[in-house]
Amino acid sequence: MARGDTCGQFEQLVLTAILTLVEDAYGVTIHRKVEELSAPKSITLGAIYVTLDRLEDKGFVSSWLSDPTPERGGRAKRCYKVETAGESALRESMLAAQRMWNAVPKRWRKAWA
Repeated sequence: MARGDTCGQFEQLVLTAILTLVEDAYGVTIHRKVEELSAPKSITLGAIYVTLDRLEDKGFVSSWLSDPTPERGGRAKRCYKVETAGESALRESMLAAQRMWNAVPKRWRKAWA
């Protein structure tokens, strides 16, 4: 994989959040899910938006504006979905993590569990 085809740990968290949120993936909900996945670490909303822009530049996610809603004062939400390239990059990252976990001696894994 070329460098642009890989994703770092934080990008993995954001991609995972979008995949789990399905149709409800927009900035605030993605932020909430990433904080849940990375607890107890606190994450800024700005870090989420910077990462979403980077993931979109890589072609890992796409975004669109929803219809305006009364709940948001007539404003639209920018919604996100994971593209095939993003799914592939996340899958490769997860397989690498699994290989690392399997390489760790069992005595260490028990201490971490």
